[in-house]
Amino acid sequence: YHEGQFEFIEGPLFHEIILADEINRAPAKVQAALLEAMQEHQITVGGVTRPLPPLFMVMATQNPLEQAGTYPLPEAQLDRFLLHVALDYPSDQEELDILRRDRAHAASGGHAPVTAVIDTATVLAARAEVQKVHVSDEVERYIVALVRATRAPGDWRADWANAVEIGASPRASLALLHASAAAAYLQGRDYVTPDDVRDLAADCLRHRITLSLDARLLKLDRDTFIAGLLEAMLAP
Repeated sequence: YHEGQFEFIEGPLFHEIILADEINRAPAKVQAALLEAMQEHQITVGGVTRPLPPLFMVMATQNPLEQAGTYPLPEAQLDRFLLHVALDYPSDQEELDILRRDRAHAASGGHAPVTAVIDTATVLAARAEVQKVHVSDEVERYIVALVRATRAPGDWRADWANAVEIGASPRASLALLHASAAAAYLQGRDYVTPDDVRDLAADCLRHRITLSLDARLLKLDRDTFIAGLLEAMLAP
């Protein structure tokens, strides 16, 4: 509020990289506020729509749902995350690195210098190059077939006919396409292979699938389910 008028002040979402730490500790109403930003790359406040930076991306961490004070993220919001990367405990060497970095940070008085390793223009240029990566008709059909198999797994495994409550949406096909193209680009190739798709299938699909009670009775988790589909389907 300034001299009889309201003044809009940009909040934390008006940045290029957003880290939503422990996102599933926030109530559903707070989580839902991210939906427009993640899907449309814009924010509407007071009837006025304001665009977000071109590089805008959201990264989030979450705790296991079994922990107290956590809330499941809405399916619509989960579907807008490109990847869900499952992290295990660190290796021996990684845990040693954590200890040493902590000691180095303490020795510096908490003021260790931060050096940029890349700038916005470089990332946007890389994005443009990823769009040029070739995806053959066969690989596109493989992506679509894999995603559709999550909706009707009984076509591939008779014992899984009732294993899925909610299968992956068409956004999963787009995510797997874009992630596979980015992986090919990072490996110095200008074309996508079926192995790119297989390598990223779990990360692109695990948060977009809801298994049924029957799956629990079969002791089937999402990663095992995806691996089973990959095994049952022939790659081009």
